[in-house]
Amino acid sequence: MQDFYNILPLILVASGIVISVVIEILSDNSEKILPWFSALVLLSASVYSIMLMNNTGTIFNGMLATGGNVYIFHFIFTIGAMLIILGSIDYIKKYGSYFGEYYILILNAVLGMMIMASARDLFMVFIGLELMSICFYVLAGINRKKLNANEASLKYVLLGAFASGFVVYGIALIYGTAQTTSIDKIIAGFVPLSHNILFITGLFLFLVGFSFKIAAFPFHQWVPDVYQGSATTISGLMSTGGKAAAFSVLIILLSAVAPSNANVFRPYFAVIATLSMIYGSIVAISQNNLKRMLAYSSIAHAGYMSIGLASGNYESIAGIIFYLAAYTFMNIGAFIVISMIEGENDSKLQLSDYVGLNAKNPKLAALMALFMFALSGLPPFAGFFGKYYVFISAIEANLTWLAIVGVISSVISVYFYLRVIVLMYFKEPETSVAVHNSNYGVLAAVISALFVIVFGLFPGTLLDLITSFLK
Repeated sequence: MQDFYNILPLILVASGIVISVVIEILSDNSEKILPWFSALVLLSASVYSIMLMNNTGTIFNGMLATGGNVYIFHFIFTIGAMLIILGSIDYIKKYGSYFGEYYILILNAVLGMMIMASARDLFMVFIGLELMSICFYVLAGINRKKLNANEASLKYVLLGAFASGFVVYGIALIYGTAQTTSIDKIIAGFVPLSHNILFITGLFLFLVGFSFKIAAFPFHQWVPDVYQGSATTISGLMSTGGKAAAFSVLIILLSAVAPSNANVFRPYFAVIATLSMIYGSIVAISQNNLKRMLAYSSIAHAGYMSIGLASGNYESIAGIIFYLAAYTFMNIGAFIVISMIEGENDSKLQLSDYVGLNAKNPKLAALMALFMFALSGLPPFAGFFGKYYVFISAIEANLTWLAIVGVISSVISVYFYLRVIVLMYFKEPETSVAVHNSNYGVLAAVISALFVIVFGLFPGTLLDLITSFLK
């Protein structure tokens, strides 16, 4: 019973999914009931994740881990998804996806993320990955009447299946050489196994598959079209929860190389970090569609976090987790504001639609400005400290040049983030800026903003908590 108590966050979300399906079957008002029920389930899971954080260990013959940084990830997933659900209550009516299944799929995706973060066995990683990915494929195209949504879903499923093929082939080679799928046993024997070419090949294929999931260059091709074609709230969940779940698995690899300083994949991570940062930042400048701009921005942020993967030390693990927590609330907040301004049939997504927003709706303009400042990495917001910690880890790993590339990329990115602020505050609107206010959406954006501010003003609180579980 203690084991079941220790995985209560997972059990709550899984039970919530079953009950949600029953509500969808039996109730004619499931579209009104399910968002609040789903939000309650996710809030409960996040509270228990905090309460059980000190109950570290493994259960089910070492297949799942509990407590510690695993539950920090669970908190990120559940609170992030809860904010997305709040932002979706009014938005999906406008988008044309007013279905109860929408919320059930979000809960399933979150369960997949939680399994990935908890996994201590390669098969559990794959189960969590596929549960999350399949839900995202469906959510991307949940409005069958929209051509953009159909295109997004098709591109995502094709490239996602391609990435899953890499992961499965990698797992096969790892099992063939290590004779186990237990991650803890693979970590224990990592140093001798690292001299086996088949084992390294399997790990490399595994990394390539997850490079698709974190949207790193050159495995980023699906990102702009999928983010643009999907519902805006779902794009927010994909770019944060999905990315954080993939990084939670890659961090397990870091825990293997950090003690032995045998980071054989440092060149790989250094290259994809450099290319992702430079490519994402430069191409984002040319985007006029705000969702596409944030998609290329997401590629750049994957590059910043990959600096930590290249560093391969305990400081980098703490830095990545802090960065993911900060990025989740910055990006979710930005996408929720976009969803409130967005009109019907994917209109009002261009930068020109934000001209003079402050005159029409100063509340949304202020929230959007805060998220843009935070994403650009300007102090005192959480985005600054996220980048600071991964850059410091790179310097300590003698990768100062990589930190310099990160700083240059950050300087480039300031332009396209501040451009949005300039348009909102310093340009006169040529046409009226009509905004469909959503009280629930504003609430979700305000909660996101509070997290961004608190993590920025008191970064040591979260960082100390993360590092306490790494020792």
